[in-house]
Amino acid sequence: MSFQPLVKVEGLKKYFPVSKGLFRKTHDYIHAVDDVSFSIQPRESLGLVGESGCGKTTTGKLLVRLLTPTAGRIFFRMEEEEAREEGVRLEDGYVDVATLKGRALKNFRRHVQMIFQDPYESMNPRLTIYDIVAEPMAVQGIGSVMEREQRVAEMLQHVGLTPPESFMFRYPHELSGGQRQRVAIARALIINPTFVIADEPTSMLDVSVRTGVMQLMQDLADRFGISYLYITHDLAVARYMCDKIAVMYLGKIVEMAETEELLHHPLHPYTKALLSAVPIPDPTYKREVIEIRGSVSTPINPPSYCRFYNRCPVAKEGLCNVQEHPPLEDKGGGHYVACHLV
Repeated sequence: MSFQPLVKVEGLKKYFPVSKGLFRKTHDYIHAVDDVSFSIQPRESLGLVGESGCGKTTTGKLLVRLLTPTAGRIFFRMEEEEAREEGVRLEDGYVDVATLKGRALKNFRRHVQMIFQDPYESMNPRLTIYDIVAEPMAVQGIGSVMEREQRVAEMLQHVGLTPPESFMFRYPHELSGGQRQRVAIARALIINPTFVIADEPTSMLDVSVRTGVMQLMQDLADRFGISYLYITHDLAVARYMCDKIAVMYLGKIVEMAETEELLHHPLHPYTKALLSAVPIPDPTYKREVIEIRGSVSTPINPPSYCRFYNRCPVAKEGLCNVQEHPPLEDKGGGHYVACHLV
């Protein structure tokens, strides 16, 4: 793999104000994403794993600039010629996505796209499949009408909707869930992006079609040279799809490593608890179940100490609840953990 990452995220934060009333100043904030840093290499897939509400989807929306960061930087690698054409300024070969506005932001979206969780909710039910898939090309001013029609037919063929002529002029409600998600994948890839954020793209699908969609996404990544940020709460899916896994808890990444390394040698107590909850199909196999206390803490103005302290089975009073939240540190071989006791 290249030593130059395609995407670098440094100190990314997103705080949402909690409304207190029309004329009152806001003092309370939801810390949805709080000081997150990671990088993704070309053709690499990073899985972002965690419970609902931990900040996974918000992170994905920040990377495509559907949301504006409160703080932090998002670096995307770009060729100098492309940068000149699109009117963006490079810094050591990277554009800072967090600063883009107007035309530069619109042009940036040629390189980065998102596949949403619910394929039906993310499509206009009044548009045909052709109009839905061709829309990114129309927005970016790519190709003539004939060229777009040919390109849409080719992309529908790539995602397994064949013959494409029988799908192009149907409507979303006429397709199954798996077919709609294939349309969503075709729409995301129609303008040849190099980076795709996939927000739990199989969670709304029947189990019988999930594997087919996951295999399709892997095949397309190999064919078109795509890097994925794959957001999921399912560790089995992350293992199938991703080269690396980052575990999030309450807006913080608490552990990150190569997929097999993290699954076989988890170091953070939260990762161990997640893995102990994964069902095993062998009824004779007994595994220690790690109990964690209570429920997810509130993300509104969280304490500065370890976010997992109140639920951690190994936490030490006077250490974990006194010192600042532990930084993400390399414990060897690119295995990063944020824990005072590791």
